[in-house]
Amino acid sequence: MLSAMERRPKIDAHNHLGRWLSSWVGRDGDWVISDVGALLALMDDQGIEAIVNLDGRWDAELEANLDRYDRAHPGRFATFAHADWTVLERAPARAGELLAEQLRRAKDAGAKGLKVWKDLGLGVAEDRGALVLPDDPRLAPLFAAAGELDLPVLIHTADPVAFWLPLDDANERLQELRRHPEWWFGDSTKYPNYAKLMASFTHLVASHPGTTFIGAHVCSAAENPQAVAGWLSAFPNLHCDISARLGELGRRPAAAAALIARFPDRVLFGTDAFPPTADMYALHVRALESADAGFAYSADPDDPAPQGDWTISGLALPPERLAPLYRDNARRLIAF
Repeated sequence: MLSAMERRPKIDAHNHLGRWLSSWVGRDGDWVISDVGALLALMDDQGIEAIVNLDGRWDAELEANLDRYDRAHPGRFATFAHADWTVLERAPARAGELLAEQLRRAKDAGAKGLKVWKDLGLGVAEDRGALVLPDDPRLAPLFAAAGELDLPVLIHTADPVAFWLPLDDANERLQELRRHPEWWFGDSTKYPNYAKLMASFTHLVASHPGTTFIGAHVCSAAENPQAVAGWLSAFPNLHCDISARLGELGRRPAAAAALIARFPDRVLFGTDAFPPTADMYALHVRALESADAGFAYSADPDDPAPQGDWTISGLALPPERLAPLYRDNARRLIAF
């Protein structure tokens, strides 16, 4: 029997149901979700009205995701497309124009938004080999087109600040980075620093006031709610989701709750936990709604502290804050 809290209608506005990241969960090349019917049953049981699937990619892969989710189950899924950044190597002078046209085709096919991953800034290179930042002027036509097409841009620009810090005992996420050495960006000869990435992100948002942006993972600054509040105040077109950041939000629950209270129409519920499970959704409910203290931020009993050795406390959000966070903001921004 579900509690009253767990029955609150929710939209998981940040998840992965396709094949793009399937290797991360041991299903390399296959769908993250093996049984869509079982996923729908889980969603019904947990009060999840819809899930945003960020794995659409483009062309044939977009069509496959739309067929499997959006078209087969109308209203329950919203698949976002990606941009094919290889155009920056193939036709750098026309990159923005070609990417905008690709996005128009994606909208016509049924894509409900544009997903921009952290590889833009940390991996995508131009024809001369230099990394391309999110606010590169050549990409402006793409982001302008997103606004014209009324497609929100869910953008993940950077990672936790610790991923740029020295790999020593003072880095509280050292064990995580040892498990995932590819997540460390502290080599300044290869990667821009965190501040440069976030400056590029905010400049991008400021440069396209007619485009709706959703900053993934609390705008990639969950450790600094004051900075996030400043950006939300400065840029009316900016929103954020809370996905994959319970570990940070629950370390400063009062500050996190204050951010949501100050911007009740700008923060979206999302998990980035795939494949979804009942335990994972229950953990999010506990973290957001309860005043419990000192509990694990992971639903995996074998790995209760995967990011670092700490526990979290609940945000104790009042009922009036929950409907916008859980459901209403996503309904307003995304055309399910």
